[in-house]
Amino acid sequence: MTTNVNTMKFSFMDNVLYQAKRYPLGVAGAIIMTVFVFAALFATTVAPLDPFSTNAKASLAKPGGVFLMGADMMGRDVFSRLIHGARVSLAVALGATCIGSGFGAVIGLACGYIGGWFDLLVQRVTEVMQALPLLVMALVITASLGPSLPNTIIAIAIPLIPTVSRVVRSNVLSLREMPYVEAAKAIGMSEWRIAAIHVLPNTLAPLIVLATAQLGSTILTEASLSFLGLGVPEPYPSWGRMLSESAAEYVRTAPWLVIFPGLAISLVVFGSNLLGDALRDALDPRQRD
Repeated sequence: MTTNVNTMKFSFMDNVLYQAKRYPLGVAGAIIMTVFVFAALFATTVAPLDPFSTNAKASLAKPGGVFLMGADMMGRDVFSRLIHGARVSLAVALGATCIGSGFGAVIGLACGYIGGWFDLLVQRVTEVMQALPLLVMALVITASLGPSLPNTIIAIAIPLIPTVSRVVRSNVLSLREMPYVEAAKAIGMSEWRIAAIHVLPNTLAPLIVLATAQLGSTILTEASLSFLGLGVPEPYPSWGRMLSESAAEYVRTAPWLVIFPGLAISLVVFGSNLLGDALRDALDPRQRD
C-alpha cells in the first residue's frame, strides 16, 4: 500500500514537472497570479502602511524611503493601496467569474440537453445579450443598481452568462449522442441524472479554461467601471479608481500615480491570459502527444 502511494505521488510530481517544462509561459502566468492572490489574501499583513490614513505633509511624495511607490495627493501610501486594491479587484473578478460561469453552465446544460422550444427561446435572448459589449452592459447594469461591491460583481457577472452558456451548450450537443449516454438511457437512468452525472463533468475542462481566460476581462471591466466612478466606491482602494483620481491632473507632475496602478492591471491580466492559454493546451486532447 505504501509503495502504491509513493508511486502515485511520484507520478503526480513527474506529471507536474513535465507540464511545467512543456508550458513555461503558463508557469509564469501561474506565478504572477499566485503573487497577486497572496497579496490579496494577506493584504493587512503585507501592506506596510494603512491605505486609508492621510498625511498632508507627504502629499505627492516621490517613491523611496517610507513610501516605496510614492504617495498620492492626500499623502496615502500607493504601495499599500495597490495591495489592498488587489483584494478588491480579485474579489470582483473571482466573484463575477464564478457567478457568471455557474449560471451559464446550468443554462447551457439545460439548452443543450433539453433542446426544443426552450433552447430556441434562450438562444434568442443570448444573442441579444451578446450583441452588446461586456463593458457597455456592465455600465448599464451598474448605473441602474448603483456603485457598490456586490452590484459591481453582479453587473460584470450577467454579461458573462451568454458566452459560457454557448460554450457549454455546444459541448453538451455533442456529448448527449455519445455511447455512454445511450447506455445510461438503456438501463433506465433519468434524464436529469444523466445530465448531472455523465454530461456535466465532461464539460468542466472547457469551462475551466473559459473561466480562467475571463478573469482578465473581468478585471479590466472592473477597472474601467471604477475609472468612470461606477465601480467600487470610496474608501475602498481600487486600481481603476486610483487611475481616475490621478490620470488627468498628475500624470506629468507625479507619474508614479499612473504607472504603478496601470502596471498592476497589466500584470494581472497578462498572467491570467498566460495561465488560461496553458490550461487550454493542457486540457485539449488534440494538443496531447
